[in-house]
Amino acid sequence: MELDSIECVPSLDLTDEDEIHQHHHLHHFPSVSKPHAATTTNNNNNNNHTNTVASAFHTTSVHELLECPVCTNSMYPPIHQCHNGHTLCSTCKTRVHNRCPTCRQELGDIRCLALEKVAESLELPCKYMSLGCPEIFPYYSKLKHETLCNFRPYNCPYAGSECAIVGDIPYLVAHLRDDHKVDMHSGCTFNHRYVKSNPREVENATWMLTVFHCFGQYFCLHFEAFQLGMAPVYMAFLRFMGDETEARNYSYSLEVGGNGRKLIWEGTPRSVRDSHRKVRDSHDGLIIQRNMALFFSGGDRKELKLRVTGRIWKEQQNPEGGACIPNLCS
Repeated sequence: MELDSIECVPSLDLTDEDEIHQHHHLHHFPSVSKPHAATTTNNNNNNNHTNTVASAFHTTSVHELLECPVCTNSMYPPIHQCHNGHTLCSTCKTRVHNRCPTCRQELGDIRCLALEKVAESLELPCKYMSLGCPEIFPYYSKLKHETLCNFRPYNCPYAGSECAIVGDIPYLVAHLRDDHKVDMHSGCTFNHRYVKSNPREVENATWMLTVFHCFGQYFCLHFEAFQLGMAPVYMAFLRFMGDETEARNYSYSLEVGGNGRKLIWEGTPRSVRDSHRKVRDSHDGLIIQRNMALFFSGGDRKELKLRVTGRIWKEQQNPEGGACIPNLCS
């Protein structure tokens, strides 16, 4: 985005930005102390302890066998092997041009059926165990779970570049503030003015991002212009920095207007699990056609001047009637 193409001017009635403390997004596995030999005369206890340790070593060694020597990821069927018994995953088989990376022999089309069978008997923890996931899965179910695990890291919600940073929410908030220089505000209401000098020249991904902190959560307010068919449109929408199930606890409204007319949008914020492009392309937000935006701007229609206001509230369950009632922040 050209930095001088859209100017975001926060209203004066917003409170000062809360200090956001940075937390690192990677958590380490808890240290496991080396088991000590128990001083006991109970042979059954000693045998059980020995069997447990042996089983742990067995699982670890088999898991190492299932690690692809090229990409180091876990291997899933079909698992390939060369004539000398060296294995690798099907993805890497094409990358090494059908040559074994260990002995350089031709791979052919030999499947390692024995290793595939052994994998069926394994149960392994989720790879996000260090981030809090307590689940243990059969080997072949583990991969599917990890693509949907609630403890998996979040992608950076910054829309202006393909930022590869991932982490938990506190880490990403600090990352947005420190690395992307995103405006941070506290409070559940917003009043922003967006200015563009030449609204008839709109490039894709002309955008602004502001982060709001309220109800102890963080929300990303996006405003952007993009080409829809032959004409540009302007769109504003909110994303919740958390999972979809949590996002459903909140609602928001957006309003834009001028010259005695106004448009109002109400909806539920989308989770940042949904990419910025996915939300934008689904048109899940306040959309303003160019002609309407220029009408709201007034004047000679040569400059875009839009004031977008809105608020965020939390839905609370009414204990008597079961209906949701809004909980507005002060």
